[in-house]
Amino acid sequence: MFTRTFRINPLTSVLLTATLGLGAIGSAQAATFFVRTDGGDANQCNGRADTAYPGSGTAQNCAWKHPSYALPSTGTARIAGGDTLMIGAGEYMIGYGAPGSTCTSGDRTGCWLGQIPSGPSSTAKTRILGNASAPPKLWGSEGNSIVLNLNTSSNVEVGHLEITDKNACVTRHNVASAACGTGGTWAGYGIYAYGSSNVWIHDVNIHGMAHTGLNAGKLSNWTIERTKINANGWAGWDSNVGDNGSNSGQMILRDIEVAWNGCGENPSTGAAVNCWGQVSGGYGDGIGLNTTGGQWLVEDAFIHHNASDGLDFLYMDGAPSTSVIFRRVYSIANAGNQIKSLGNTTIENSVLVSSCGYWNGILKNGEVCRASGNTISLTPSANTVINIRHNTITGEGDNLILTREGVASGKVYIQNNALIGQTDFLAAQSGWPDDKTAAHYAYNDASTVSFSGNLVWNVKNNQCPAGSICGQDPKLKNITLANFDGTPQAGSPVIDKAPLLSGVTTDFLLQARPVGGAADIGAYEVQTGGTTPPPAPTCTRAAPTVSLSGPTAAVAAGTTVSYTMSLTNKDSSNCAATSFSLARTVPAGWTGTLSATSLSLAPGASANATLSVTSASGSAAGGYGIGTGVSSAIGGAHTGNASATYTVKDVNSEPVPPTGLTETIGTDKTAYIAGQTVYMSARVLNNGQPVSGATVKFTVTKPSGTKVNMTVTTGADGFARKSYVTGTGPSSIGNYALAALATSAGKTVTANSTFSVSKAGTTPPPAPTGLTETVGTDKASYVGGQTVAMNARVLFNGQPVSGASVRFVATKPNGIKITLDATTGSDGYARQSFVSGTGPSSIGNYTLDATVTSNSKTVTARSTFGVTQP
Repeated sequence: MFTRTFRINPLTSVLLTATLGLGAIGSAQAATFFVRTDGGDANQCNGRADTAYPGSGTAQNCAWKHPSYALPSTGTARIAGGDTLMIGAGEYMIGYGAPGSTCTSGDRTGCWLGQIPSGPSSTAKTRILGNASAPPKLWGSEGNSIVLNLNTSSNVEVGHLEITDKNACVTRHNVASAACGTGGTWAGYGIYAYGSSNVWIHDVNIHGMAHTGLNAGKLSNWTIERTKINANGWAGWDSNVGDNGSNSGQMILRDIEVAWNGCGENPSTGAAVNCWGQVSGGYGDGIGLNTTGGQWLVEDAFIHHNASDGLDFLYMDGAPSTSVIFRRVYSIANAGNQIKSLGNTTIENSVLVSSCGYWNGILKNGEVCRASGNTISLTPSANTVINIRHNTITGEGDNLILTREGVASGKVYIQNNALIGQTDFLAAQSGWPDDKTAAHYAYNDASTVSFSGNLVWNVKNNQCPAGSICGQDPKLKNITLANFDGTPQAGSPVIDKAPLLSGVTTDFLLQARPVGGAADIGAYEVQTGGTTPPPAPTCTRAAPTVSLSGPTAAVAAGTTVSYTMSLTNKDSSNCAATSFSLARTVPAGWTGTLSATSLSLAPGASANATLSVTSASGSAAGGYGIGTGVSSAIGGAHTGNASATYTVKDVNSEPVPPTGLTETIGTDKTAYIAGQTVYMSARVLNNGQPVSGATVKFTVTKPSGTKVNMTVTTGADGFARKSYVTGTGPSSIGNYALAALATSAGKTVTANSTFSVSKAGTTPPPAPTGLTETVGTDKASYVGGQTVAMNARVLFNGQPVSGASVRFVATKPNGIKITLDATTGSDGYARQSFVSGTGPSSIGNYTLDATVTSNSKTVTARSTFGVTQP
């Protein structure tokens, strides 16, 4: 566990404790793999033990030395959905030349880690986790586009990582000395995600990226906790990803810091450098959302010193079901607006300080106090409600609160806020030094705005909305923008003057509200005596201690071994007892049984449970990782895990019988028009592994009985492919038989299929029954850097197939293959996407193949697309 101080202002802070244990393990079939700097490569080590490579031998029970061996940039990942990858302390370069990198020298921008496999379910996530006490540094290099790839990855947990690069440059900066060149120690994006759901990111520090910390859209049910997104050259989080990037479900951002985005980062000192805004061609939002739905919660957030807006939610879709809650947000010194939103919005118990003039002399005119520097900017959409309640709001922009372009059915309630005006920075720069910030301004706004219980002071034209306390010094601790502290002092007119609002039972510091005869106006609730004493003892949640112990001697495969899991509740004494849920993980094909599914413990108490593990009877000799995990309804603070090694000794004299040589065959379609080309494919496997160099003889038998023979050799993926142009004469019309005879190492195997050909200008006969597939992309041509969205539809007897495995292989103009896997949904569609490169090797025509496997049947379809120079 670590503690960090969440700095609210120079004099006030909230101490937040963040547990750093592994999330509870939820899949009985999951495996745990390890990476450490003294590990070996994929030939030397199997990744299954947290030990160094011994120095000799292959397939040793030891850790890999780099995450690329688990998640290669091309080809198949060595971990599966639901597995855990534990990355040890140290630094790991991500990019061309990194250990395990499968990239070529032609285009180095695509050498990121491979796509994280999706977990089986939301409770059985794939986990990519660093060392909790010494998070590993994953740093991008050689102009790599992405460090961590969550493209279409769902049911994933990512935690305890530092993601960065080692260069202060910013991509496409308008100042040549600040712009990134070709290659070097920089990378574009920290994390990229599209079409991703049920993801938990926690205890991650994303900083110093040349472009954007988090480039993610079309998300559903994401949670980000205890995470920093700082000093990234264009933006902190930019959700403008691909087409239809709208988000949905529960989107939770809790205990986050987002700062200094729109700036590069000096990798030696951590200082923000090369800051720029939108006039200069940059961006600079802390969090900037594209059109989005969903139910958002931004809680306990420190948003500061971003080169444009702090939190830009102005592109919410405005639907009645879409909403955002900003709770206990401290937003200060962002160059634009502190908060923007549209539609259903609640802002409560927050301190919002628009000291946008901080950037004067750093950014250009038009970037300082951009969009008038308003503290809050809101758009009430149809039939939506905006609540602004119990906030302390100040700033030197044109307006503390702007409502704009709202419709008549929109409602805005401004309740119990302390609204403190300042000198209007832009007006002063234009020669009006006495002009003040307006408390509220409605621009082209037809919505209904209601005020109650507010204190308004030092604002333009002495504005005093109905039901407000006006003209009285609020007596806050410090109202200067440079050192603003909104804590009420003795005799402050905000104390005990606000009507009670249902559901608001704590304040900005999580202290009780109300205290005294009534609630206090603003974000702070003065405690007993009219001051803010140290808080009374409260319940402090902490990560439980988990251990797993048992026999270490090797046993025969199939043996049941019992391990003891010990659990200690480390909560403070003021907390109530907690019911911890227990889970376990064992290798695929093994069984693991816990003696209890939960343990109820008071703070400081301990208890044990027994984990009984039975290995599969055919398990090979060696060590295998097993584990236990715990969680509770408290959330991330109550997660922990422990692991042990089950060792199988070499007692199996008979190997597992091989499955032998197997083959599948198919065509791109089941019915053709005379003169069309038939694309045939056969895949040859031996013991389930692709066979390279096998001879495959395709025999096409025409309706007349005439046979056409063609011979081809399988590639590294086990596929042999050939095409055949159908005739147009009478003998070519009808049903065809297709056979493929595969020969390898003196062994042969045959597979058969059928297709039909009909006359040109006529409707082909009904397609034969069986497995069919079509493949395509969302566009026929792309500009380099755009996202290529691929889809394949799988049918059986004309009906959609759910759960079919689809492998997309996009072959670049230089022959490099991009391989991505997906699974069909209930509509029979499988979807994947990748970001096209911008280098010379990425420009030209691509071939897209999609191979489907369902119920031991395989079929392949092909399409093409092009990529042009940006």
